[in-house]
Amino acid sequence: MKRIAILVPETAVIEGIADPRYMFTAVNEFLKSAGKQPLFSVQLIGLTPEVKVSEGLFSIHVDAVLKDATRPDLIVIPPISGPLDVALRLNSKFIPWIVQQYEQGAEVASLCIGSFLLAETGLLSGKTCSTHWLYANEFRNRYPDIELRDDKVVTEQNGLYTSGGGNTYWNLLLYLVEKYTSREMAILAAKYFVLDIGRSSQSPFSIFKGQKVHNDADIARIQEFIETNYQEKITVDELCDRFGIARRTFERRFKKATNNTVLEYWQRVKIEAAKRQLEVSRKTVGEVMYEVGYNDTKAFRDIFKKVTSMSPVDYRNKYNKEAFN
Repeated sequence: MKRIAILVPETAVIEGIADPRYMFTAVNEFLKSAGKQPLFSVQLIGLTPEVKVSEGLFSIHVDAVLKDATRPDLIVIPPISGPLDVALRLNSKFIPWIVQQYEQGAEVASLCIGSFLLAETGLLSGKTCSTHWLYANEFRNRYPDIELRDDKVVTEQNGLYTSGGGNTYWNLLLYLVEKYTSREMAILAAKYFVLDIGRSSQSPFSIFKGQKVHNDADIARIQEFIETNYQEKITVDELCDRFGIARRTFERRFKKATNNTVLEYWQRVKIEAAKRQLEVSRKTVGEVMYEVGYNDTKAFRDIFKKVTSMSPVDYRNKYNKEAFN
């Protein structure tokens, strides 16, 4: 029997508690229907017997408080909500318990921005991790010793699992079901819950707003300039001359502030503009390509796919309702 401990933190997202419980209990039913023994024993674990979530709208009565919890094989950390500093402080008592259980052999899975609570344990130091793409900049700033892969739907390293944003946690749950049972059972669960079992990237869903959570005023002005003039062909040297910064210093400061090289940043701004055009306009892919400053069809397609994990045509067909008319 696999003992699953689903944490019920203060300020938790209720779906991130209910959905994992539903997944593991449903798989138990699938196993029983196949003449097999159920595999998962699920406990909801809280700091108090009753935890209010969703700004007090719902109350969750846990199966056990932390000191009485059964030793788990897997700990599931759901997404937290509200101001992160407040959420992390309210749930700080979970941290030593998670570390202790991991050191005794338990695995740990964080869902969406539950990754922040997992990161607070120090267990992710020097390892890879995913989180919601919207919180990627804040995560990198808080935890520079963790390699954030915000494009990934699922990461796994040394018994530590993380998922990307929003509903991608379903993909992590399927991943765990397959690991603990079989591929066939994971496919059955995917069909039952109507999930895409093959999703590996959250890049198509991310919106690039520029990494501006930093204190370098010069770089912020340069970012604004790039975002206003992304269609133009301007070299790094010309940017350095315009803003009076030596190239080596400029490139170092830009990378430190934004986690991108100047070229990467420029490309992401262009592709974000292209995405918006493909979503709402009737323009062809070629017209959009020229409007955002590309002349080479192959280069545009390759960069677009690198950023979004989709071709421009596939992206338009997926998100533009006019594409099928």
